[in-house]
Amino acid sequence: MENLAKKITQFVQKNEERYRKLSKEIWNYAELAFHEEKSAQALIRMLEEEGFAITTGLADIPTAFVAQYGSGKPVVGILGEYDALPSLSQKAGCTHREELVPGGAGHGCGHNLLGVGAAAAAVAVKDYLKETGLPGTIAFYGCPAEENGSAKVYMSREGVFNGLDAVFTWHPGSNNSIMGEHSLAAVSVVYRFHGRATHAAGQPHLGRSALDACELMNVGVNYLREHMIQEARIHYAYRDAGGGAPNVVQDHAALYYFIRSPKISQALELRERVNNCARGAALMTGTTVEILPVDGMCDYLPNHVLSQVLQQSFEATGAPDFDDADRQIARSFQQNYPAEEVKAKVKAYGTKFGEEYVPMFTGQPLQDVVFPLRFPATPLFGSTDVGDVSYVAPTAWLNAACYAIGTPGHSWQLAAQGGTSVGQKGMLAAAKAMAHAAATVLKAPAILEKAREEHQKTTGGDYVCAVPDDVKPHIEDIL
Repeated sequence: MENLAKKITQFVQKNEERYRKLSKEIWNYAELAFHEEKSAQALIRMLEEEGFAITTGLADIPTAFVAQYGSGKPVVGILGEYDALPSLSQKAGCTHREELVPGGAGHGCGHNLLGVGAAAAAVAVKDYLKETGLPGTIAFYGCPAEENGSAKVYMSREGVFNGLDAVFTWHPGSNNSIMGEHSLAAVSVVYRFHGRATHAAGQPHLGRSALDACELMNVGVNYLREHMIQEARIHYAYRDAGGGAPNVVQDHAALYYFIRSPKISQALELRERVNNCARGAALMTGTTVEILPVDGMCDYLPNHVLSQVLQQSFEATGAPDFDDADRQIARSFQQNYPAEEVKAKVKAYGTKFGEEYVPMFTGQPLQDVVFPLRFPATPLFGSTDVGDVSYVAPTAWLNAACYAIGTPGHSWQLAAQGGTSVGQKGMLAAAKAMAHAAATVLKAPAILEKAREEHQKTTGGDYVCAVPDDVKPHIEDIL
């Protein structure tokens, strides 16, 4: 393993400056979900130059693509993302709010690092296959719209990931660890009510209020909360409140609901109960309702066999090699965070990974060791479209430290650090670990058989997508 780690490290390091520049290029583009044209092309250009065969427009999504090298089995996939978030434009390394583009998008979840780190891993595996002559295929999947659009769900439904023997992915974080938790499954629905407008004072009896229907639906769902499993979550937002004139009975209004549960089967069952609240509200108000499924993400299933391989690989290639300059960058951000939030984050390290890590990282700006592998019983209460991929093929996921301990997710502070050496060093560490894991299973296919056996047991059979076949990717807003 030591020789392999050295070899993989050399493969990544020879292109290190190129990867840094590419991550900053995509950081500057900061393109939103389904519109990552420049970002996708930048990755495609680099992978084509490295000898990968490119297929674009996967699942009828213009910015989704796969880059493949090699032939035959085994086939190992690596997932990359490159979409940004709205309103998070921020100057790199700047500890106070300073937008580069007023009101513009920014990489507040570090996907500029995610995409390039995953692509760098794929290139290193390509170099390994080329040097060793081993059979097998490495495939980099360019996956757009993770933040708002769940592209991997549609890609999974259309069979894009079929035939993969293993999948590796990663995400920028504040620590170095393998994602051992399950995530919650999630489905989202738009409820669009239609009524009849009239003068609210002169002829109220002739009106049928779509806004009243929304209000009554929300009341019904609030009572439903008492009668669902404790781990489930329901959130909603108004997407259309019917207009700004109170003297007009609103003839249109719409709600957007997220429904989460530990298993996708539970989320789908709960969705139908929420649908019934909408139908009942329409019945009570004399309105009609359109029920429009938007997305549906399966719960993430960490494959224990592949997670153990990825853990060993991460330990072999090492955590990010931060220096004093990186620590100073991180500390300059951390000192502006609420002290209790930073303390809580360090305490959480102790709870999950071992109490010995609390004094180790108390007062430290960056986490710079690989935490031990854990498979907690408590799920991660968020959701991810990687869940669908994990139902299609055995999947493992690592987190790499790319920003200061205590940095809030989806923030301008995260975007600012993602454009610095701190984020880039985390990206390179992730690339080495994933490439090492992919090379390990390519040269030892027996591991993949064990991973497949576990996958069959945990999924219980074929993948079933929670999004109906007639629902297409929402490249433009559903409303």
